[in-house]
Amino acid sequence: MESTETSIDDCVWHPFTQAKTARPPIHITKAEGIYLYSQDGRRYLDGISSWWVNLHGHTHPYIAEKIKKQTDTLEHVIFAGFTHTPAIDFARRLLSILPGKMSKVFYSDNGSTAVEAALKMAIQYWHNANSSTKKTTVVCFKNSYHGDTFGAMSAAGRNEFNKPFWKHLFHIESIDIPQKGQEQRSIEQLKAILKKNQTACFIFEPLILGSGGMVIYPANGLNELMKLCREHDVLTIADEVMTGFGRTGSLFACDQLNESPDIICLSKGITGGFLPLGATVCTEKIYQAFFSDSLHQALLHGHSYTANPISCSSALASLDLLEEEACTQQREMIASYHKKFCNKWHRHPKLKRCEHLGTILALEYHSETPSSYFQSLSSRLHHFFLDHGILLRPLGNVLYVLPPYCIKEHELTFIYNKIIDTLEKEL
Repeated sequence: MESTETSIDDCVWHPFTQAKTARPPIHITKAEGIYLYSQDGRRYLDGISSWWVNLHGHTHPYIAEKIKKQTDTLEHVIFAGFTHTPAIDFARRLLSILPGKMSKVFYSDNGSTAVEAALKMAIQYWHNANSSTKKTTVVCFKNSYHGDTFGAMSAAGRNEFNKPFWKHLFHIESIDIPQKGQEQRSIEQLKAILKKNQTACFIFEPLILGSGGMVIYPANGLNELMKLCREHDVLTIADEVMTGFGRTGSLFACDQLNESPDIICLSKGITGGFLPLGATVCTEKIYQAFFSDSLHQALLHGHSYTANPISCSSALASLDLLEEEACTQQREMIASYHKKFCNKWHRHPKLKRCEHLGTILALEYHSETPSSYFQSLSSRLHHFFLDHGILLRPLGNVLYVLPPYCIKEHELTFIYNKIIDTLEKEL
């Protein structure tokens, strides 16, 4: 029975929040398109797609209708030993648009679990070939982020996000991202690691580090790193949890590479922001390493809601919308407006950098201390924009705009104007 009380949020533990110092959470009662509506009657423009998941706008009627239709047919079934049409149809369509030669889709329920599955695939791949293999090391970029479960935390290296758990994380090797003009440094770092012949896989966020500060880097250096991995028989894992489904301009960030990964991790926008779903997609070479008469060589990994039919139906509907010409035009419009903003404001004295990649705009404010997620500027910026009816959630002194594709030109301009206020006025 639904409660009729106006809720007081004293029984919920919120993510990435220090409850003692944070403002009371805003109670959202409904959403439509680009806007969230609160219990007290305020309207907030969702400038970050509610943590990067919403592609086409809130409560999109087309996706909602497909979900309703699916609930009348099949809500869920165990996916070990069973299958269903939504999972098959989405896997086939996904494989048809992914870069490289992907062959199999392994379903999970979020980005972190998609990464966990990828790491287990890569490590077991070598174990299945030789149980005494020394190829067990994971290589990642410094300051990367791949999720909050233990494997995903380990694969990002030790940082301030996971400091309480350092002694529990497995060992990894890390290299600098191949930023423009510094590609050779990253290449030499990877060469030194690969010489040990102990590397199982290299996991990376293609073209942009997300939670690590929205740091954008060009494709040429990453191509060289992936080529090195291929030459040394090391698997590559592209974490496209944030970048997938059009965020970087192309449908997938890896579309902008010459090299192709062995495994791709997907989530976030996969269902258009309606339901949880993750996918770890691999080549036939990876799959065949598990194809055996022995159960011990199977991927003994799964989730209760693996390939949930309603989530898969939502993902299919989101793909329908994503592949429409109107969606492509919207993404191009957003990218064009971001570019114009950067061209005008990138030299502002308050900014260390102002750059864009597809539908993602990133601004790093100068600060007296090194850039960090824990800077107080983050809270001041966040509250400033909320007070003006905009949801932006800075990563420390890095502000980013990553809106649903349905945003209009005047709504983007409204966000830009408030950003300009932070540059021209004191917060």
